[in-house]
Amino acid sequence: MAQEIERKYLVKGDFKSLATKSTRITQGYLSSIPERTVRVRVKGDKGFITIKGIGSQSGASRYEWEKEIPVEEVHELLKICEPGVIDKTRYLVPVGKHTFEVDEFYGENEGLTLAEVELSSEGESIEIPAWIGKEVTGDVRYYNSMLMKKPYKSW
Repeated sequence: MAQEIERKYLVKGDFKSLATKSTRITQGYLSSIPERTVRVRVKGDKGFITIKGIGSQSGASRYEWEKEIPVEEVHELLKICEPGVIDKTRYLVPVGKHTFEVDEFYGENEGLTLAEVELSSEGESIEIPAWIGKEVTGDVRYYNSMLMKKPYKSW
């Protein structure tokens, strides 16, 4: 079983000058219930379908399965997704032995910038750069599947 372990943070400072890559992402949800979210995504010029299970008590780890599919199929599936689309740019920012994925949101989530870092275990130590703010791991308001239902601008 594939297990995703990550920590999530608000971003409080400039990170863009440190980014090695950026990619536009548009995604929707076929199912957003916590027990199994099913997401379709266009990431750059590629399409993906992802299924995630319910998170651990800390919110740092959960089951994740992902498969690349044709972009045309993602566009077709987006037509039947739940209301709300996530639109963002993802920046890759190396810090020590990890790479932070920093998402700058647009549309109804504009003004929100989140950073995630994937880990090999929940207890793995990481270097926290100065541009990282408050940790929000496990706070469901910051899950993309929730930002689609209750966007940041409505808080």
